[in-house]
Amino acid sequence: MPYARYPSLLDRVVFITGGGSGIGAAMVEAFAAQKANVAFVDIAVEPSKDLVAKIGASGPAPLFLHCDLADIAALEAAMEEVRQRLGPIGVLINNAANDQRQDVDGTSEEDWDRAMALNLKHQFFAAQIARRSMRELGGGAIVNFSSTAWMVGNARMSVYSAAKAAVVGLTKSLAREFGPDNIRVNAIAPGAVITERQRRLWMSEKDIADFRARQCLDRSLLAEDVARLALFLAADDSAMITKQCFLVDGGLR
Repeated sequence: MPYARYPSLLDRVVFITGGGSGIGAAMVEAFAAQKANVAFVDIAVEPSKDLVAKIGASGPAPLFLHCDLADIAALEAAMEEVRQRLGPIGVLINNAANDQRQDVDGTSEEDWDRAMALNLKHQFFAAQIARRSMRELGGGAIVNFSSTAWMVGNARMSVYSAAKAAVVGLTKSLAREFGPDNIRVNAIAPGAVITERQRRLWMSEKDIADFRARQCLDRSLLAEDVARLALFLAADDSAMITKQCFLVDGGLR
């Protein structure tokens, strides 16, 4: 099936966090297919290198930089390296997250701080850093990642849900503050996306079937379904869309 092409993304510098696997990898591939200049960071080296090789076999390879996003200084250094090597960042995709399950009674203060660092804190600071490049360009687009988990109220995900709910508030405030710089800020809240990680850690075939039964659309939600929305929100086609959170969940309830 042919999908949309976005001429405004040609040669645009796109920075994606957590791009080595799952939804992140699907977005790296999608933006590369639009012939954007793609850079991504991830803590997992081997899957990231494999992705670079896969894309590079048929076109320009994305730039991969190893980075632990809990280290904001390392994040800033990575984003500066991208600026030096590819040019000012015009699109920021704040995708990286960790949806670790944990009972409330077993959650420590350290667990809380780590979850906030991996699911919320880096999104704020990446936006702060990217704003400098986007001002140089006269505008830009930031796409933050929330989740439907906080809307549904899933058990064993209270800290993750708190962080992902906060992403929506962060998005709305950043959109207001960055608007005068012609920087749009939106969020995507994916539903039950069936990735290799989800299959390996959390979802049995029965779980997947149950999610499909709860959706309005009877097929599995895939990472590329989310990536296609990210393309639209990054492109000039969505030039007057900001301060929004879009659900991609197949109508999950």
